[in-house]
Amino acid sequence: MKSLKYLISAAILSLSLPACQKIIDVEPISNERVEDYYYNYNEVDVALTGCYKGLQEPLRSEWRVTDLRSDNLKLNVINSSAAENVFLLHLDTYELNTNHPDVYDYWLAEYKNIRSINYVLRSLGVKYVNGQIEFGERLAQVKDSERDQLAAEALFLRAYHYFNLVRLYGGVFLITEPVEADNARQINRSSVQDCWNFIIADLKAAESKLKRVPYSSMARDDVGRATVWAAKGLLAKVYLTLDRKSDALLLLNDIINNSGHGLESTYSSVFAISNEMNKEILFAVRFKAGGLGMGNWMANYFAPLASGNAVVNGDGRGHSYPSTNLSQAYKTPGAGNKDLRKDVNIGTYVSQLYTKKYLSQVLIEDDAENDFPVLRFADILLMKAEAMGFDGPAGASVSIINQIRQRAGATSFSTGDFNSAFYLYPTAASDVNAITDEEKFETALFNERRLELAFENQRFFDLLRTGKAVEYIRSYFADEFDAHYRKYTLTLAQLQALVTQERLLLPIPQREIDTNTQISIAQNDGY
Repeated sequence: MKSLKYLISAAILSLSLPACQKIIDVEPISNERVEDYYYNYNEVDVALTGCYKGLQEPLRSEWRVTDLRSDNLKLNVINSSAAENVFLLHLDTYELNTNHPDVYDYWLAEYKNIRSINYVLRSLGVKYVNGQIEFGERLAQVKDSERDQLAAEALFLRAYHYFNLVRLYGGVFLITEPVEADNARQINRSSVQDCWNFIIADLKAAESKLKRVPYSSMARDDVGRATVWAAKGLLAKVYLTLDRKSDALLLLNDIINNSGHGLESTYSSVFAISNEMNKEILFAVRFKAGGLGMGNWMANYFAPLASGNAVVNGDGRGHSYPSTNLSQAYKTPGAGNKDLRKDVNIGTYVSQLYTKKYLSQVLIEDDAENDFPVLRFADILLMKAEAMGFDGPAGASVSIINQIRQRAGATSFSTGDFNSAFYLYPTAASDVNAITDEEKFETALFNERRLELAFENQRFFDLLRTGKAVEYIRSYFADEFDAHYRKYTLTLAQLQALVTQERLLLPIPQREIDTNTQISIAQNDGY
């Protein structure tokens, strides 16, 4: 496969880029006469790599509509009148309305890239027909093997977008091929089940066409592209979301046994910019520093407000602050075993917590190197534990949790206070601290996912999957009310009342409803 290089100006192309190959810097091909472009392998490959670049833009809003609405993040400046802070506060407190800009910006960024992906798929003759992906006559002059690889990658990307959309908005518009604006206005929301069927069809087709190459044998130029293991991992997460655990387990076992992926020796090395696309990363949204317009903005967005250059060059905007609830969930005693993940995920500046996970030093503001993990091996292992379910305190599922904890610094517990330091869960059923039933297992598992996958935009979706999102978020508000949310105008009861099962879904952007004069589009309940 062709290397995932950036297409930039001829002058920059003449320079030697660093060893880590990155995602292409091209905008999707012009909306007009796009059918005149995708006629050979190179053209389709360039367009597809532009779709990889298109994964970056949704992340600007994704943390706002996921982690900020969970118990992981909070808006620190709660009484600010600045427009952006007000909008963030409304997400944090579930006061958002149908015109919320982040709700629309995320929606628009997702559909913009879906449109680009659909052009790639059309050029390759790939269609969604009667619930199945069909490979028909193609416009582009490519070999069958080239068509299969390019199409499978595009199908993975499209499924990834729709997986996020259906979990956040419910039934959405299934745009399966390029459509003109007038025709698009005739397409209404599909059912949630139809959305799931479409996502599964995309991922199954991707899985069937992608090559079964283990991580260690992967061509260097292919690193960063979607792989069969990424497709299986995402499909397994879809199945877990649908409570199809046995289907998920088959896929997860295949990844664990055959992919060549595995845990890094240390938690910090997973996210080191000197170790990108390491064996733990199945798929990531890639960024590249260096003034090329492809850098990660998270370092400056998440660093503390008014910290100057003390945390990151160019100051921080302070948009995202870890909750005290999350910070205290990490066991970090003054003496004894510490959870080593906390120092990677959370920093402290003048007694203020901040999100540290994606912080690398920048020469230019909003231009950090850090990639954003979408699927990694620790997630695969924890999903396997979830798919297996509880099988005893010394069983395989608890062993997986302990495997993750051990990498993070936990050691065996003998006597004393289990909560005084960071320990592995005891395997003897007679130990009062052992995981001895399904309820304790679920609590321990999702707590481990929270600590391990903090700020990877997983927590909100995990809460949805437990079926206890309302309970957890209301409890979180109670925990942090006196120290934080009391500064706001709502009482605790009023704040908790805003969190309902209906409002776990985002509203359909009002602009979509108001500007369509041809059909009536239903709004989500609760708005």
